[in-house]
Amino acid sequence: MLVIRMARAGTKKRPFYHIVVADSRSPRDGRFIERIGHFNPLLPKDKTERLALDLDKVKAWMKKGAQPSDRVTRFLDAAGIVKREKHNNSKKAIPRKERKAQEEAAKAAPAAGAAKPAEAPAA
Repeated sequence: MLVIRMARAGTKKRPFYHIVVADSRSPRDGRFIERIGHFNPLLPKDKTERLALDLDKVKAWMKKGAQPSDRVTRFLDAAGIVKREKHNNSKKAIPRKERKAQEEAAKAAPAAGAAKPAEAPAA
């Protein structure tokens, strides 16, 4: 299976990524088929040099069956090529103690709900 993903380059604490088409079994920074762009996260978001993609090559590889990774899908969504569904992990914002309390309350609620119908016919 072909995948469009980022391969890390650059030095320690100075990341730079090549956007490549690779076999999904090959290592992240290893063998790839073609380099189709680059991404420099150190540049400000308003700079055009931050992301460079050859959109014609991306479309061609996607027609051949290449699947973009989640991060590359974000780039393609911004370019208008692929539609990405929004992810919402609303539970992550809740502190762990509160989440555990909610889970325990949810476990206790079905047990209490199951007991009430048994009492009603007996009365």
